[in-house]
Amino acid sequence: MDLFTISSVVIVLAAIFGYVNVKFLKLPNTIGLMAISIFFTLVVFGSTLFTDGILNVALFVKQHIDLEKVLLDVLLGFLLFAGAMHTNFDQLRIQRWPVLVFSTLGVLCSTVICATAVYFIFQMIGLHPKYIHCLLFGALISPTDPIAVLGILRKANVPKGLETQIVGESLFNDGVGVVVFLTIMSVAMAGQGGEHVHDIAHSSGETTIGSVINLFGWEVLGGVVLGLGLGYGTFRLLKSIDDYEIEVMITLACVMGGYSFAHGIHVSAPLAMVVAGLMVGNDTIRGTAMSDLTEQYVDKFWELVDMLLNAVLFVLIGLELITLQYQRQYVIAALIAIVIVLASRFASLMIPVQILRKRLNFAPYTTTILTWGGLRGGISLALALGLPESMDRDLFLTVTYGVVVFSIIVQGLSVGKLANRLLGQEDAGPRVSER
Repeated sequence: MDLFTISSVVIVLAAIFGYVNVKFLKLPNTIGLMAISIFFTLVVFGSTLFTDGILNVALFVKQHIDLEKVLLDVLLGFLLFAGAMHTNFDQLRIQRWPVLVFSTLGVLCSTVICATAVYFIFQMIGLHPKYIHCLLFGALISPTDPIAVLGILRKANVPKGLETQIVGESLFNDGVGVVVFLTIMSVAMAGQGGEHVHDIAHSSGETTIGSVINLFGWEVLGGVVLGLGLGYGTFRLLKSIDDYEIEVMITLACVMGGYSFAHGIHVSAPLAMVVAGLMVGNDTIRGTAMSDLTEQYVDKFWELVDMLLNAVLFVLIGLELITLQYQRQYVIAALIAIVIVLASRFASLMIPVQILRKRLNFAPYTTTILTWGGLRGGISLALALGLPESMDRDLFLTVTYGVVVFSIIVQGLSVGKLANRLLGQEDAGPRVSER
């Protein structure tokens, strides 16, 4: 089976998943696609009662697709750019301080809290992962996933200020979280003679605190600076012509060329795409660089890309579910981890919210809603798939899937209702939480 045939199978399944959701389930795409991917997995397993053919085909397709590389090296740049382009820049500017604090300090605090809790509680059920491996899990599960968040909050009745905080945080903490994960990975693999999972540990020699800080700083700051450069360059090119076909191609080149270049110079490609997308999507830049016709085509193109790649992502997730290790201990660990992850996020948000409360007029129950609205998705799964076998990969992959499924289906379906219940129906509309 060649690459074209495998790609065709994935696209056909994505179209079927999308059709079933729109026609019958009528759920937000992220939730519906996740539910269908789980049902698909059950159907594949159930088919073994009659024939092994379907399972063998699914396993064959899965073996020829590396979800970690497909998501982190291919899909992620498009999805982040599309999400950032359609984020309200003015609202993001108003909420810049909570977004900045939540996406940096919040991720770091949540990583440590989650890792520590997992390390000690898993010991009680007979699992004994090393602490640094627990830190890796904390790093991959702490960032909220913009792919999941954006798809659900568009239909959830959440106040605009809170929505911007959740979406803005998810866009930036995704890039920060990947950097944190890769930095911890470089420490974990130091002295083992292995290649870094994403070729990020490009420096040689002994790993020190200074080298870790330098790596983190270069990744984050380099990604932001590159994103600014890409965004400005794209703006200048768009402004110099008026041809919607070429202008759409320019935005596509910005993502593909910029993402590849970021990988080449070892800076955060996700952060670069977020910053570039925010610049290109900014109303001021749109008004001076794009005609109304170009705006329409650019928006529709990236909405289509967003929808298509989301569907593809959940097909791949369904295929990965087939190969999970469903051990009883691992399932129990996943259920425990759901509580730990939520508690860690609540604790990591509580202090920043209290500190910033005097400066920003937060909506009531901000910490609770931000905790429940912080969804996990494909990025956490891709990072978990990148763990070597020696780092309790099967355990943490199963646990990560459990957290992601609960997050998208249970939290995703209820975040709007929770906001309405806590804030009151009359408060959960378009009111903006600002200074």
